[in-house]
Amino acid sequence: MLARVANNLFWMGRYIERSEHLARYLNVNYFSSLDAPDELSQSRQFVLRSILYMADNEIIESELDLQEQVVLFDVGLNPEKPNSIINIFKYAHENARSSRDLISTELFETINRINHRIKNYSVESFVKNGLYDFTLMITKSTAEIRSKIKGTLLHDEVYAIIMLGVYLERVLQVTRIINSKYSDVLAEQKSNPDLIGNSFQWSTLLKCVSSYDMMRRYYKKTPSKVTTLEFLILNSKCPRSIKNCLNRIYYYMSIITKHHLVANNSAAFLIGKIKSEFEYKLIEDIDDHLEEFITELIHKLAVIAEKLEEDYFNVHQTLSSSSGKIAEANQ
Repeated sequence: MLARVANNLFWMGRYIERSEHLARYLNVNYFSSLDAPDELSQSRQFVLRSILYMADNEIIESELDLQEQVVLFDVGLNPEKPNSIINIFKYAHENARSSRDLISTELFETINRINHRIKNYSVESFVKNGLYDFTLMITKSTAEIRSKIKGTLLHDEVYAIIMLGVYLERVLQVTRIINSKYSDVLAEQKSNPDLIGNSFQWSTLLKCVSSYDMMRRYYKKTPSKVTTLEFLILNSKCPRSIKNCLNRIYYYMSIITKHHLVANNSAAFLIGKIKSEFEYKLIEDIDDHLEEFITELIHKLAVIAEKLEEDYFNVHQTLSSSSGKIAEANQ
């Protein structure tokens, strides 16, 4: 397989996963705030700052008055914003089209149909009353795409490369969501110091990664800081936990490298190393210095992503790949 084509498959998987997490974060944060138990969590400014922090890793000064329709448009349908949902899915479509010969007709037609729907979505409707329908469409569409990937492709190296992109993006997005919601918890704590252990934001965090019901089933109690973080970081049975994602990345990496010697400091070596670090990690190792843990994890994942491109993908050959590099830099 050409490195250029492998790169297209890899980024297609990443962009599909990224659009889903951004859409769900937008949906859950916006609508859960309507029933929030405290005044700060109900604040439009607080919610909009949280959304921008997740979407662009941008800290907005508290003195700046954010306009709701502008923020929603920028995150959802602004073609001038590289990290908007409309652009992220456009990149997914470009990469799918560039690797057309290796994916199924059913998969490409699904991506193509959804891309046209997003491009033609009414901006006026979206910023006024269409947020729920739009974000629900994105989350359902990405689930449909993943089912086409799993159900119509040969489970060979092509499939492994796509899923490697999916799980690498998933672990990055879950880590960023944890970081964003923890930032919200700290802001809440300033107004009510008793909330950090049992904040409303922990439940919101779980819903942002579709893990609320299973966490309640697993612990049989209301989400708290410790149980939420333990479930989303260290529970290997949770399909969206960091530990599970790292295990899946390691598995798909082993398929790609089965005929290759794993050299020190290669992408495969770094993936195995970070997976091993999580095997015996405890929540007590993380709880007291969560911000430091998140910062270090994001850095390690970024290094792995760079090494993957260096070892396996020639990212300078396609425009869509360049788009991927630009968007990744902005993340």
